[in-house]
Amino acid sequence: MIVRNWMQTSPMTIPSDTLASEAKRLLSEHNLHALAVVDNGQLRGLVTRANMLRMGHFVLRTQNPDEFSFFVNRLKVRDIMVRNPATVQGGDSVEYCLQLGRELQVGQFPVMEGEQVVGIISGAEMFHLAAHLLGAWERRTGVTLAPVKLGPGVLGKIADVVEATGAVLQAIYPHRRHDKESHEGYPEKKVILRFQAEEVADVVAALEAAGFPVSEIGAQKPKQVA
Repeated sequence: MIVRNWMQTSPMTIPSDTLASEAKRLLSEHNLHALAVVDNGQLRGLVTRANMLRMGHFVLRTQNPDEFSFFVNRLKVRDIMVRNPATVQGGDSVEYCLQLGRELQVGQFPVMEGEQVVGIISGAEMFHLAAHLLGAWERRTGVTLAPVKLGPGVLGKIADVVEATGAVLQAIYPHRRHDKESHEGYPEKKVILRFQAEEVADVVAALEAAGFPVSEIGAQKPKQVA
């Protein structure tokens, strides 16, 4: 999965002399998480919605007319932006983007092609990616297996068990959060399965009979009535 295929394209940018109050308005009205600050085609900084909201709330809490006037009429983006923000390239993997965000505790990145800002990728795009992978908008269901020792051929066996019931297996996701090593050196992980099936109970019974206990059963969307 490549960043350019999931990023927000044609991002709105602002110059560094934009009023902070105008940046806050743009973020709110366009439901954006961040605005890249660009001067003469060069990325100078990043203004985030969370930071702007915190600043706006602070000004309102002070109830000081001078503070409010300064924020609305004089404070510029260059005075509050994150300078030299961390960036990713359009050709980077989404996995790398997530790892970097976790390492830096950053929720959004300008996406670059060379020196040009070509996109923004944030938590919103990650949500859509996760929803796509999990089939949130499709008529399919799934189950989560208790931690499984993932030795050679185990995922293939799981797939065979599911498809032998007549279900259509669409995705298998080993869940890294529950990693631990078995005595043989193989990782033990929870495994999420997504599939289409008329009777989910049949799939669950087949998995458990094959030695793969099910810890969670997802809800299947009801069939739409014509």
